[in-house]
Amino acid sequence: MRHKRRTTSKTPKGPAAPDQGEDLDTVRDRLQRAQLDMDVDNRKNRRRPEPLVTKGRRATGRYAAEPPVVKKRSKAARHPLVLMLNLIMLLGVMAVIGGVVLLLVGRQMYLADGPLSNDVAVIIERGASVEGIAEGLQSQGIISNGMVFMAAAYGTGVTARLQAGEYVVPARASMAEVLDRLVSGEVVQHTITFAEGLSSAQIVQRMKDNDVLVGTVEEIPPEGSLLPETYAFPRGMSRQRLIEMMQTAQRRALDEIWEGRDSDIPVTSPQDLVVLASIVEKETGVADERPHVASVFVNRLKQRMRLQSDPTILYGLYGGDAWSRSRTIYQSDLQRPNPYNTYQISGLPPGPIANPGRAALEAVAQPAETNDLFFVADGTGGHAFAETYEEHQQNVARWREIERQRAGTPASQ
Repeated sequence: MRHKRRTTSKTPKGPAAPDQGEDLDTVRDRLQRAQLDMDVDNRKNRRRPEPLVTKGRRATGRYAAEPPVVKKRSKAARHPLVLMLNLIMLLGVMAVIGGVVLLLVGRQMYLADGPLSNDVAVIIERGASVEGIAEGLQSQGIISNGMVFMAAAYGTGVTARLQAGEYVVPARASMAEVLDRLVSGEVVQHTITFAEGLSSAQIVQRMKDNDVLVGTVEEIPPEGSLLPETYAFPRGMSRQRLIEMMQTAQRRALDEIWEGRDSDIPVTSPQDLVVLASIVEKETGVADERPHVASVFVNRLKQRMRLQSDPTILYGLYGGDAWSRSRTIYQSDLQRPNPYNTYQISGLPPGPIANPGRAALEAVAQPAETNDLFFVADGTGGHAFAETYEEHQQNVARWREIERQRAGTPASQ
């Protein structure tokens, strides 16, 4: 028996059609419930989006190409004042880093060996600025970088302590060593020696001939006021300052020697001691003879005898130029009026005839104990001494014979 196949038509699921007998409010409620059921079904059947990145493989699907979300900067961060502050902070950090780097590099250069291969003398002029000193040192190849030298001088606070003068910089000296020398003031010391018995005019001339000294001499110092010896001085010292040094040395020496003099010498003042010492200085060039020659003049003064010293004649005639060259005393010179001529005057001349040295001053203050009243050259550079005039005449005769032999003149002549 065949049955007829029942066919049904599928219609989309949706809200049921309202019955004819339902009122309007009932229909509305039913339609709303049906709509809610459809929304729930749709949410359940909606496809879940694939993640951008999956564990162990690259993201796939339509979300893989979507860019990341970028948040916009706040308006406060974009404010000009904020940007300016950020720039200042950045520059400050960069400046600090740069300063530290420069400090480290500069310190290394400051302590490193210098470029000099040999010792070099350098002169720092009085009143020179730090910049001028640094530039001069760099131009002479003494330091490698003038800016580093200046920075060190200012950084250590020694700019006001740099001293003028002449310095010797040793080979390979670092900038630190050079700066220390300029601060220490250990300048090169030059020396000048004045022989005993020079006149003040001769001493001044020697100063003028020295090109390390500077300046002029205001006037020739008084005779006997300078102490002849060796003096050390820095380059650039004035000649007048050296004269002051010599005068100070003479006063100190004279005060000391005068205090230690023998009480029985016929010299009543320090100035008289200088006068007699200057005569002793010009009478002999043998150091050991000075006390003996002094004793002769002391003995003569005690006996009120004239000193009869030839050098006093020459000084009276020629003054400070008397010792500039060898001079011969003629018989006529003995007769010429001359306040220094001890053949004409009694006692001491009115002033020194030269600048005596310390040894001559000491010889007069403490003369040898003798009875001698005469002396004459003995041909050896020294003198023959005698107590009596007869002995002296014999010594003079021997000296004349020596002079004749040296001149090649026969004795009969």
